[in-house]
Amino acid sequence: MKASLRKKLDQRAALWSQYQDARSRAEKDGAPNAEDGETRGKLLDDIERLSQEIEEEERSERVERLFEGSDPGEQRGTNPRGGVDEDGEERAKPDEEYRSAFDLYVRRGLGRLDARQQQLLEGRFEQLDTRAQGVGTDAAGGYAVPKEFVARLVEVAKAFGGILAVADVIPTDTGAPMNWPTEDDTSNMGAILSENTQVTEQDATLGQASLGAYTYTSKMIRASLQFLQDAGIDVEAWLARKVGTRIARALAVHLATGSGTGQPQGLMTGLSVGATAAGAAVISFDDLIELEHSVDPAYRMNGRYVLADAAIKALRKAKDGNQNYIWQPSTQAGVPSLLNGRPYTIDNGIAAPAASARTVAFGDIREAYVVRQVRGAQVMRLTERYADYLQVGFLGFQRWDAKVQNAAAAKVLVQAAS
Repeated sequence: MKASLRKKLDQRAALWSQYQDARSRAEKDGAPNAEDGETRGKLLDDIERLSQEIEEEERSERVERLFEGSDPGEQRGTNPRGGVDEDGEERAKPDEEYRSAFDLYVRRGLGRLDARQQQLLEGRFEQLDTRAQGVGTDAAGGYAVPKEFVARLVEVAKAFGGILAVADVIPTDTGAPMNWPTEDDTSNMGAILSENTQVTEQDATLGQASLGAYTYTSKMIRASLQFLQDAGIDVEAWLARKVGTRIARALAVHLATGSGTGQPQGLMTGLSVGATAAGAAVISFDDLIELEHSVDPAYRMNGRYVLADAAIKALRKAKDGNQNYIWQPSTQAGVPSLLNGRPYTIDNGIAAPAASARTVAFGDIREAYVVRQVRGAQVMRLTERYADYLQVGFLGFQRWDAKVQNAAAAKVLVQAAS
């Protein structure tokens, strides 16, 4: 665990201790004044802010672990450890060389690259373009991005959504249709067999699930030649943020509520309803208990809640008969807060509590929901289109798909109609 994350966990635990002390003093006095209430409110605001920062850092650590040791594919004929070239000079590692060539390509264009740098870019692009079986990009303007670029893009996608961090993510090299068999035999059972009696037959019914690859684009991003040539910033990182943020916004919406027609199927769309809330705009802990028990015990062991921040806010305000908050965050460093004794994930693509809205999912989310990520993120550089403005256009894209793969593993809570 990073030192910064541990420090924030300790700070949150200390603030929660202060809040409990302040509440105990108010209960002892019997008539708390407005200043006491303001102090407790500020403490709760600070606790909530730290909780959001802690969750973001924990996501970041998960992404870093996901990409540790990953390699989109080494170039043929290169030494993965760098080494020495024909002239006896030390050569950089292929990934470092590729990143350097990509940065120069972004800043100055293809014409400023030497033969080796062009070979590096074209080699990796051709690998992706060939594997995609016809889904290609103009070789004069499109190149595969370095793995650090992809890592940042995925990290931004997780930060925007939340569902991606807890789903079953399958990276593939191509976007060709991916099919796999399905089977549900839970309604069938064995039987007692009498002596000298023929065994009855009961076939297992097989099905098929499939994932495609929808192309998400960042739309056009324009930059002046002066900026690209003179900027002291990391242009690759700047472009990654722009591309990643735009693609992530679109993807996050679909992972939560996508229709499944012309776009990925969202988690909340594909799951069936397990419980209905008693109110149209509120959620109670009784509603959560009903939702939990709508999921088979086989999947409750790895159960997790997924809901919007607005739903968390409503649940945090719930009080018992003595006006004490029912939900209390974790006060132990390194131990995350739990909702009704279960871990939870916030995704603001999910609807806030409102009439007939699907607001909370619960179950084994990784078993229930699968996301396909085609790793071949690519960037096109358009030099001629905006030449009269002395600008260069950039277009980033990556392909994704998702769907509910096991509807029994999780269920959703729907709000009352009125």
